[in-house]
Amino acid sequence: MLEPVTVRAASSVLVGRHREIAALREALVRARAGEPTTVLVGGEAGVGKTRLLEEFAGQAVDGTARVLVGQCLELGEAGLPFAPFAAALRAVLRADGPEVFAGYEAEFAPLLPELGRASAALAGPRALPLGDAPRGYLFDLVAELFQRLADACPLVLIIEDLHWADRSTRDLIGFLVRAARPGRLLLVCTYRTDELQRGHPLRPFLAELDRARGVERVELGRLDRDGTAAILADLLGAEPPARAVDDVHNRTQGNPFFIEELAVAGDPVGCAALPETLRDLLLARVERLPEPAQRVLRIAAAGGTRFAHDLIAEVAGLPEVELEEALRAAVAAQLVVADRDGDYEFRHALVREAVHDELLPGEHARLHARFAAAIEAQPHLVAAGRAPAEIAHHWHAAHDHPRALVAAKAAACAAADRYAYAEQRRLLERALELWELVPDAADLLDMDHLALLEQTLEAAVTAGDFSRAKTLTRAGLAEVDADAAPLRAARLLDQSGRLMALLGKSDGGRELDEAYRLASASPQSAERARLLAEIAAHLVKIDPQKAARVAAEAADDAEAPGAHSALLSTRIALLCHGERDLTGGLAELGRAAAAARAAGDAPALVLALVFESDMLCELGRYAESAQAAEAGVTEARRVGISRSTGAYLLSNRAEALIALGRWDEAEEVCAEAARIDLSGVTGLHWLQLSAGLRLARARPGADELVDRALTFLGRPYLWPNHRLPLHELAIEAALASDDKVEAVRAARVAVADDSLPQLPREGWPVLSAVARTAARVGDRDLAVAVAALATDLPARHPAARAHAAQVTALLAVGDQVLPAWRTAVGAWRADGQPYPLGRALVALAEAAAAAGERDETAAAVTEAAEIGQRLGAVPLVEAAGTLARRVGLRSLGQGGAGSDLLTAREREVLRLVAEGHSNSRIAEQLFISPKTASVHVSRIIAKLDVTNRGEAAALAHRLGLLAETTAPR
Repeated sequence: MLEPVTVRAASSVLVGRHREIAALREALVRARAGEPTTVLVGGEAGVGKTRLLEEFAGQAVDGTARVLVGQCLELGEAGLPFAPFAAALRAVLRADGPEVFAGYEAEFAPLLPELGRASAALAGPRALPLGDAPRGYLFDLVAELFQRLADACPLVLIIEDLHWADRSTRDLIGFLVRAARPGRLLLVCTYRTDELQRGHPLRPFLAELDRARGVERVELGRLDRDGTAAILADLLGAEPPARAVDDVHNRTQGNPFFIEELAVAGDPVGCAALPETLRDLLLARVERLPEPAQRVLRIAAAGGTRFAHDLIAEVAGLPEVELEEALRAAVAAQLVVADRDGDYEFRHALVREAVHDELLPGEHARLHARFAAAIEAQPHLVAAGRAPAEIAHHWHAAHDHPRALVAAKAAACAAADRYAYAEQRRLLERALELWELVPDAADLLDMDHLALLEQTLEAAVTAGDFSRAKTLTRAGLAEVDADAAPLRAARLLDQSGRLMALLGKSDGGRELDEAYRLASASPQSAERARLLAEIAAHLVKIDPQKAARVAAEAADDAEAPGAHSALLSTRIALLCHGERDLTGGLAELGRAAAAARAAGDAPALVLALVFESDMLCELGRYAESAQAAEAGVTEARRVGISRSTGAYLLSNRAEALIALGRWDEAEEVCAEAARIDLSGVTGLHWLQLSAGLRLARARPGADELVDRALTFLGRPYLWPNHRLPLHELAIEAALASDDKVEAVRAARVAVADDSLPQLPREGWPVLSAVARTAARVGDRDLAVAVAALATDLPARHPAARAHAAQVTALLAVGDQVLPAWRTAVGAWRADGQPYPLGRALVALAEAAAAAGERDETAAAVTEAAEIGQRLGAVPLVEAAGTLARRVGLRSLGQGGAGSDLLTAREREVLRLVAEGHSNSRIAEQLFISPKTASVHVSRIIAKLDVTNRGEAAALAHRLGLLAETTAPR
């Protein structure tokens, strides 16, 4: 749920219309070249035709084209003739005056009556009546006027809402398109596709235009989910929750106008009732239908957005002819569309919603009961596999509580069979709500209330709804009798402990310890073995040694029938935590994955792929890591556990793609993770990676993502392998914004984290960031702290070794700086990650410049710029470019001793600035005026891209710009 926000009434961004804008631009290019061009833009009401043309018109004007706009009026065939042309020509009259009509004011009077009055006043009694000019002559004059305007500059004429055009307007458009064909004129007409009922006069007219040369159609479709999300983000001023996006998109089906209306209707976004204005708009066309058609639509609305002919016939109970006539009227009115299978669908879900909301209470219950009974009797009337859910929905809507309870439980079982765990959880929660309303609920379901609650909890966990699962766990613990049912209580405690960690509330150790106490005191059984295995798997991040002991105890129970398979997930988890040989662990993990595959244990297989992709990434085998994660994503999606067991697969893949330099793909994967809307701390990894990517690319919204990620540090508990990368992100964000105070603060927090020495993989990047901060601000204490930590931190794998070499280089002084950076660059080459290599190359170039190694400087800075350009890493490209300018390279592609950035005189001035002299003293030393000295200093500051004399002096020392120079030439 969103916090209260101020919502703008209309979106200011154009979303998802790149193809259409490109088509209009290409059409304008053809028109500029003298080719008569017409574009017909069609789409349903509210889909964004006007917004598209506003954007295009703005671009056309910027490109020196002239834009005229005319609007057709909703007055029908007998309406005001030539209304859009009158509006366009009135704009011409205001801008150019009556002279633009070249003495034909009276002839143009049928379009602009004010011209007729003006010409009559000038000509006296000799003026012609306004209607005397033949239509053909008038059409020629209009075409000639447009040609004169287009000769001056390309002309874009936009005619909106052509579906309301009168006959005269259509005739004039037809004349311009087929006969006159003025050059350098782009004619753009919009129309509503949902208004073109059978017999509409625009339908044959469009068909005629299609046969003319130079005519192109552009159809505007509805937005996809990402488009809906972009509009909501613009309206709300913040990124909306994924589920709010889903709700709004499902209801609006991507219609921009409807999205805007729902966004401003209330909070939480997506849950608001239809605004009255929108409801009235949607129902207006329904109310124009004959009453029999309206009645059938009301029946159909109770059945859902999509309905089969046979089902509606069964429920309506109407004669076939009468039913078909009613449906034909609805289809002709563009309210319902028929598909090839003979079924029907409301053209828009919000139309169905509005019609359904109009049902009277008794009518509502009666219709839903009839649908439920019909589907129970004939399940084939709905799509395969959907009968249980449809029956449950309709009995619930009919307020038949006993039937609704039984149907909800049956539908939940069917949903689980299809791996639809989120749907299963919702249905079971409905059953829990109905339990108190049905006196004999336990008998009807053949289970007690706690068993139903446990099933709901399991479904919530599997679906990844951890917050809801925690609530259910509390309810279960309040209900269970631990003395009478210790294993039930232990299982609930185990889930509670895991959920506490997943939600960042605590490590869950207290709950897990109590769960183990209860389980270990119970008799040996397969159920106990499975429970102990799960406790061990959840303990492994808190206390690996204790987890191993609990797992061994579970293994002792493995001889019990059905217990052995429960150890797979625990075995996999134990393989992947604590001190371990990654290469050997990979082989054993592969065997565990094979066992899971052979046993058909999809969750264990997905878990194995999670850890395999993670291990491969740590080993620097990034391509293999990406492949393993991709395989895991596919398997997790197949069995519906993408938000639970498979939660980290997408972010693991993104991490590997980032390491490979495939940043565009990584961003797409992160966007997919955002759409999944991962719960608790499982949603942190992709968020942290995405924030880092946006920082590295200097993309809009980077600060917002960084802030969202760093809010996780405020949670009571965070696993160390999640917490350390956030310290790195905080430091990098502060350095990117040149906030040295915040960078130092974040760096001190990072080095004080007790977990850093125990986690080399996450610790080395943090030490690199802290060392960079120490070097940037000259903080000796920070440098000492980094050196102390680096001494004892193992660097076993390629990335860790590269970070270790980089830390050494950042802390190096004097003659050790250049060789240290050469070593660091070599280590990053061995690891293969392009971005840290590019950053190291910039540092190497700077060190080489200070040592006077200009060829090495040029090669390093050129390679860094090429890497940055390939990745889209704008700050890296800018850093390379700035350094190239400062050391006087001719270009990033050229080495050698190019022309220096500073003149010899400016170098002399810079040397004196570095010695601390004022402008007056510099003037005395160099026998120049103080004003000339001031000019030199200002130029030096500008050329070196620094802000003051002190920074210029420091940079001069660092880059070796103070070497002796010859006298000015």
